[in-house]
Amino acid sequence: MAAAEGMPKWERTVRVFLCVFGLILSVYALHVELSREHDPDYRAMCDLGESVSCSKVFTSRWGRGFGLVQFFVAQDSPLNQPNSVLGILFYTLQLGLGLTLSKKAALFLVLSSWVSVAGSLYLASILAFVLGDFCMVCVSTYIVNFALLYTNLKRRSAIEGKKEKAG
Repeated sequence: MAAAEGMPKWERTVRVFLCVFGLILSVYALHVELSREHDPDYRAMCDLGESVSCSKVFTSRWGRGFGLVQFFVAQDSPLNQPNSVLGILFYTLQLGLGLTLSKKAALFLVLSSWVSVAGSLYLASILAFVLGDFCMVCVSTYIVNFALLYTNLKRRSAIEGKKEKAG
């Protein structure tokens, strides 16, 4: 496995942990949202009170397409997916591309992580200043996204360093 030389030894383990944890959080968020749509009285484990309610957040307008897609397509359009579906796609891509050591994959991982962090900051501000709620699942995904950005930046610099030594 000479191709992995120069890569931080912790990177693969941390990536798998973060992506699997992100996937679990996203699947749970989707489960809560779908359960709440089918049963308005459904109470999720993460609903601890009036201002600590993940199902309130997931079923708000910002829980689908970041609250922005509905301005461009109909609210029930297949393009206006729950944020959790976007999370499932993101973490799956991060996990899959994280298995390769290509320079292009490393660049995509970093760029997509910056987008996820921007989305996290946007949604965190909606959570705090618009909804006035605390969502443990949401905050956990924000932490995962920041940690993945750090991991991806370390990976990219290791790959760049390896390419420079080889060139």
